[in-house]
Parts: sequence; C-alpha cells; structure tokens
Amino acid sequence: MSLKEKYAKEILPALQKELGLTNVMEVPKIEKVVINIGIWTYIKSGNKDFSSLKEHLKLISGQEPTVRYARKAISNFKLRAGMPVGLAVTLRGDSMYAFLEKLIHIVLPRVRDFRWVNKNSFDTAGNYNFGLKEHSIFLEVPQDDVIANSGMQITIKTTAKSKEQWVELLKMAWFPFSK
Repeated sequence: MSLKEKYAKEILPALQKELGLTNVMEVPKIEKVVINIGIWTYIKSGNKDFSSLKEHLKLISGQEPTVRYARKAISNFKLRAGMPVGLAVTLRGDSMYAFLEKLIHIVLPRVRDFRWVNKNSFDTAGNYNFGLKEHSIFLEVPQDDVIANSGMQITIKTTAKSKEQWVELLKMAWFPFSK
C-alpha cells in the first residue's frame, strides 16, 4: 500500500479520531516537499559547471530543478548579486508521496550511523526541516558521476496547527522519529 493510499484509508480517520476533530478538512495533511541543494561550494572552488549536480537532483526528485540566485552581494563571502547559489525542487501530489515513501523506506536507512530524525525540527509555520550530508545516498545518483558530495535540505510543509499535530501526522506516515 502506497503512502498516499495509506493516508486516505488509515491515517486520515485515525488522526481525526485521535485529535478529536469533527470536520475531515481540519485534519492535517502534507502540502508539499521542498528539496534544496547549495551549489556555492562548486562556484567558490572555481567550478562554474554544476550541471552534474542539477542532473542528480533531477534524477532524485523526478522533475527539473530551478537555479536560485543571490539577491544581494555579500563581500565577505565574495558573493555578487545574481550569482547562482542553489538548486530547488518543489514536489506536490503523487510525486511528493512517492518521494517521501522512497525517503522513509530506502534512503534514510542507507544513511551511515543513522540515529533517526529529530522531533524538534519543526518551525512555527508547520514546516519540518532536516538535512542530509550526502546526496549520493539516493539510488538514482550514478556513483561514477559524483564529483563532490553535496548536502541537501528537505522541508516538509504540513497544514497542522500545533506541534502535537505535526508530530502525530508524520509519525503515522511512518516517519522515523527518535524516541
């Protein structure tokens, strides 16, 4: 059973009952997943070609990443306005559920010395943020093409209104939280 089917059939009624919500539309759900990879280390080292990293993110997410540019110059970092600093992908719908399922069942168990993810990484807007040190742990990335491992930040946006709702939603969705 996929994560999307599990949410509709099992998680939604269980969350509604556990949180004591009367309306089905009040039940928290996952809105989107945003994946970010910083390319500043590529640019700073003199390597202007980050197309391999862009291709890796495309293979990981299943859609074309957008290049993010610096909005203003910061002289201490030798950063100029308009320089590329990152790649980002926003996943919604079926691709979001497929990515989360792959992340939970395949990728996170491959992380070296995996100690589960922290429950305290929620912000006040209902986002859950965590990072991975290597993008090469995804099976889609060809290991021969990896020039240098880049870290990635993954943000899961939910419609939950409190930390208890956030934790319960992601826990029921098989998310591996630490005790």
